[in-house]
Amino acid sequence: MGNLKNLWFVVYSLKQHFKSYSVTPAMQKSFCSAIVIVICLAGCTANKHTPDVSGVKVNLEVQRFEQDFFAIDTNNISAAMPVLLQKYPVFLPDFAQHILGLSLADDGGKSDEAIRMFLRDYRFVKDTASKVFSNFIAVEEEVKKGLQFTKYYFPAYHTPEKLITFIGPLDAIFQTALGKTGDVITQDALAVGLQLHLGNTASLYQSQVAQSLFPKYVSRKFEPAYIAVNCMKNIVDDIYPPRAADKTLLDLTIDKGKRLYVLDKLLPHVADTLKIGYTGAQLKGCYANEGLIWSFLIQNNLIYNSDPLRIQSYVEEGPLTQELGEGSPGNISLFLGWQIIKKYMEKFPDTTINELLQLNAQQILQDSKYKPR
Repeated sequence: MGNLKNLWFVVYSLKQHFKSYSVTPAMQKSFCSAIVIVICLAGCTANKHTPDVSGVKVNLEVQRFEQDFFAIDTNNISAAMPVLLQKYPVFLPDFAQHILGLSLADDGGKSDEAIRMFLRDYRFVKDTASKVFSNFIAVEEEVKKGLQFTKYYFPAYHTPEKLITFIGPLDAIFQTALGKTGDVITQDALAVGLQLHLGNTASLYQSQVAQSLFPKYVSRKFEPAYIAVNCMKNIVDDIYPPRAADKTLLDLTIDKGKRLYVLDKLLPHVADTLKIGYTGAQLKGCYANEGLIWSFLIQNNLIYNSDPLRIQSYVEEGPLTQELGEGSPGNISLFLGWQIIKKYMEKFPDTTINELLQLNAQQILQDSKYKPR
């Protein structure tokens, strides 16, 4: 009975703490003031250690593929494709095959008809994107800055030299180690699916079809501000490919923590909420309940659990982590992994990023002495 009572207490405490942010204005004011001070101090400390990469040379050319693609003559698609292929020799075949699911080879006109229908059906999406992204300079600069940091920390890595924008089907989603995204890295470019960056209030996302594909907790991140973050997530995956051997909750948690730590280095001036994908309230709740969350996982023998069904809610995106109650974020392993890695690097500041990426999860947890209160 003692174990059952302890379990009830931990779950109840977690739920109450996550709900407490809206209990009283006084509590909110006091708590938020403290958080703001902590975040500001943390930001100031981080900035002191942010290297100057203004002299790091990277080449980045922006190509607005969607503008060229939607400008083709739909009455003569067969003649338009070779011209488009000259400008996009690598991306066009990738786009046709992996995004539209078509072949550019002669198939009796079936691909031409499919392209014609796509251009017709998605014209309004392209028109919306043209308004939202009439000026792409800010995005370009942020991505370029991320690539400068990439080159600084990983000098041997060949950074993509193109940033290609496109409009793809609404369900064109790619899996990264840190979640699903409409953006992808190709052989020679970072490719950005603008159809999933139009702003979370865009009419496109209010349709029944869109909401069946993307619940609110997903579509709220369909903002232009996530473009650079998604691009750098793809860069991190390219540098440090996901490992099939990672099975336990600890393995997956530490892996995500490593990636977020690297993302921190590549985008030091980007808000933590954008990098981790939580709302501000969720992230504050995680910091306030960090010890309780960790204790819950320990007491329920989840840390070394490798049952996908048992650990799914802790490692995958969702509206919340059911066991932790309302207000908690899904994919809580993102936060915990991030904190463990930061704790480790505080204790071993001379560890290089490449050295960190090679360390196993158990060693990192043990040496970090991670025991949040």
